[in-house]
Amino acid sequence: MPEKTAASNRDTVKTLLEENRVFHASNTFKNNAFIKDEKIYKEAARDREAFWAKYAGNLDWYKKWDKVLEWNPPFAKWFIGGKLNASYNCLDRHIQAGKGEKIAFLWEGERGEKKTLSYKNVYEEVNKLANVIKSLGVGKGDRVAIYMPMIPEAAFAMLACARIGAVHTVVFGGFSADSLKGRIQDAQAKLLITAD
Repeated sequence: MPEKTAASNRDTVKTLLEENRVFHASNTFKNNAFIKDEKIYKEAARDREAFWAKYAGNLDWYKKWDKVLEWNPPFAKWFIGGKLNASYNCLDRHIQAGKGEKIAFLWEGERGEKKTLSYKNVYEEVNKLANVIKSLGVGKGDRVAIYMPMIPEAAFAMLACARIGAVHTVVFGGFSADSLKGRIQDAQAKLLITAD
């Protein structure tokens, strides 16, 4: 019986991978889209690997990838062999390009409070937090759980983890204490970043 179930699961996954339905966006959605020129979609459909390699080339890589995509359905690995730092790409490269005073983060809280932070502001906060995390013994490859409300400091925590090479997992704020505990233990998190 288990063999039959495994085979039928493979068939299900295969069927989902061959999904051919098309869901057209409404005109309102299209009019509010950031990219309105449909040429970009045609370019992506023509050669998805070349398309994504072109855009990935806009990032700063410590080591360029050897292969764009390894596709063994349902598993995909992108930019194999490449190395970059997401925090560096989100902040440093913009500051180095002279955009340090430009708005990087525009936040509005549930009670109407607002914060506008430049790339330089965010960079400083992320580096402070990265240094605190390192001082607590967290390093490259260690796991960090983030259990925070939707505040700028949650993004700082994610970027700080990326900066030092730690892996982060975000735990949904609505989970109970037991659910939170289970997720932290499953991730084998060395540190939990939270808010009061």
